[in-house]
Amino acid sequence: MEELERLQKYLANQGIASRRKAEEYILQGKVKVNGKVVLELGTKINPQKDKIEFEGREVKKQEKKTYVLLNKPIDYVTTVKDQFQRNTVVDLVKNAGENLLPVGRLDMYTSGALILTNDGNFIYHITHPKHEVEKTYTVTLRGKVTNEEVEKLKQGVIIEESYRTKPAKVKILKIDEEKNISRLEIIIHEGKNRQVRKMCEAVGKKVVALHRSKIGNISVKDLKIGQWRYLSKEEVKGLMHE
Repeated sequence: MEELERLQKYLANQGIASRRKAEEYILQGKVKVNGKVVLELGTKINPQKDKIEFEGREVKKQEKKTYVLLNKPIDYVTTVKDQFQRNTVVDLVKNAGENLLPVGRLDMYTSGALILTNDGNFIYHITHPKHEVEKTYTVTLRGKVTNEEVEKLKQGVIIEESYRTKPAKVKILKIDEEKNISRLEIIIHEGKNRQVRKMCEAVGKKVVALHRSKIGNISVKDLKIGQWRYLSKEEVKGLMHE
């Protein structure tokens, strides 16, 4: 029996874009199947027989899956191409493999753990909130943080007008009264845009430095800023089962 696959899933698995972004490309008329523009989401294709094109270029099935862990520097944007010609994280992993996409996002001024891959299923699993993959952040705040503020962060705070964050794991790492800063460890499993910064703002604290130290159990402590390494099969399997 021939194996059919949803078009957006096929595009994601070949490293074109995340599944959600691939759906946008289909609706925008950028994808052809056997020479015809396809506009319907959920269209199924036969990867062995059908010719798939994205923006006029044939999308061939990739067999080799690549998974890279990068210790992202600040001043790099988490995207494949940037309209403002800023440095992108993909520039840092050019030699690692083809069609690598960031798994989730880190904002321009946040450093730390970022995975890039050409495996669409992996991206979908890690970024979907239902799988609850934990991300660990080290957060430096202006001023002295209080136990009351920490408790609020643990229980969930309102960001973006009406969204309440899920319970988080929060602990104080350091309070430096002389420098007027506090350092926290915050562990969340959501991925809202600039979430940790907004959580801290919700309790009246300004973030002065933010670093993601771990994704799941995978740490960047042995990687210098700007360096990358391949994930092992065991690490990939561990993240997929979290």
